Amino acid sequence: MEKNHALRTFLLNHARQLTEEWHGSLKDNDPASVYASADLEVVQTLKEQNYEFHLYFADIFVKEESSFFRSLEEWVVKIAKDSQHLRTPIHYIIREFMRVRAQYLDYIKKFVSEYDGEIDQNDVDKWNGLIIKGLDITILKFVEGFHKYSNIQLKAQQEMINELSSPVITLNNDTALLPLVGDIDTARAKMILENTLKQCAGNRVAHLYIDLSGVVMVDTMVAHQIFQLIEALELLGVKSTISGIRPEIAMTALQLGLSFDKISIKSTLSQAIASHTELT
Repeated sequence: MEKNHALRTFLLNHARQLTEEWHGSLKDNDPASVYASADLEVVQTLKEQNYEFHLYFADIFVKEESSFFRSLEEWVVKIAKDSQHLRTPIHYIIREFMRVRAQYLDYIKKFVSEYDGEIDQNDVDKWNGLIIKGLDITILKFVEGFHKYSNIQLKAQQEMINELSSPVITLNNDTALLPLVGDIDTARAKMILENTLKQCAGNRVAHLYIDLSGVVMVDTMVAHQIFQLIEALELLGVKSTISGIRPEIAMTALQLGLSFDKISIKSTLSQAIASHTELT
């Protein structure tokens, strides 16, 4: 146990050196990688993250395994959701974990050389085994966290894209336009329904033009939700006019038995606006 504590102290005393040697040997030139950044603030943060890892990891030689990994979990989670690391291809990050592992194996040799004759091969093999196992589990835990936070970020970005891709554009005091573009799946259709109702109510829209000319195809569920949107707008006192319906969408609506009786429909957006202008 005394040897283990001596090794821990040795590594902690060299923690800054480990970090500087590691960062000084980086050869990454991929602009998508945090390891290639020339931004002084990013570089300093990266070094501090690496240094903090050493402060945690040195405990592997003196702590019980489950207790050690519970402590290290805090560091792993922080790095896994770090914005700079989330923008870095994961294989680059795994590569750096492997390089740090090689550093530790090398520093074991340096430690042994300072205690020549006092440390036998069984101790060295045990320490090397702890390093390899510890870094392997750390990599696995990081990949799990990286996957989790990448999905959270992706979902947030997708929601933002969906929201931006279905804006209610105010044309004058009480009329607005909802131009729909691209493929519409069930999730996006639900978001369009919610956002449109909220924006129309907030902007006190009296008449909404819904232009579908940029929509190539919708499934039966989406077509149904578009008609639900029109019905919900009606309940809010918002009249609507649909323009740009493609033949495929018209066929889907007919197959669903959806009624066009109460809906104002025009071939083009310009016709819809002109028609409403004449009426008013």
